[in-house]
Amino acid sequence: MMMEKTGPTTISAKAHWAGWILSGLVILFLVFDFSIKLVPLDIVLKSMTELGYPDSVGMARGLGILLFVCTVLYAVPQTSILGAILLTGYLGGAIATQLRIGNPLFSHLLFGVYLGLMAWGGLYLRDPRLRACIPFRAADGQV
Repeated sequence: MMMEKTGPTTISAKAHWAGWILSGLVILFLVFDFSIKLVPLDIVLKSMTELGYPDSVGMARGLGILLFVCTVLYAVPQTSILGAILLTGYLGGAIATQLRIGNPLFSHLLFGVYLGLMAWGGLYLRDPRLRACIPFRAADGQV
């Protein structure tokens, strides 16, 4: 059985820009987050201790480097899908940490979910490759 090849999905200019705006907001937040981990600020070390991690400059910088790599991969169009996958894993770890210590649901625990939805939503709006992989169809079969 042969699979039918389809051309790239077309994206309207509005959807493309909306996708870059959403992605840009995610990228700006992540740049702020990895920057304060790379320095690292005292608040980062204090927060890590509160989350149950060692008060370690090395650990903070390690997480900052990991987040930097994921963010760069997400920001570059050729590697954005890989970046989104890696960011999803990173955010999953953050969600698990918040769950483990019993932080509030909507403000802390689900923040990683919100950020992940923005990252994938922005990517879906701007990247025809992702739209081709995950086509949303109406009830009548139309795209």
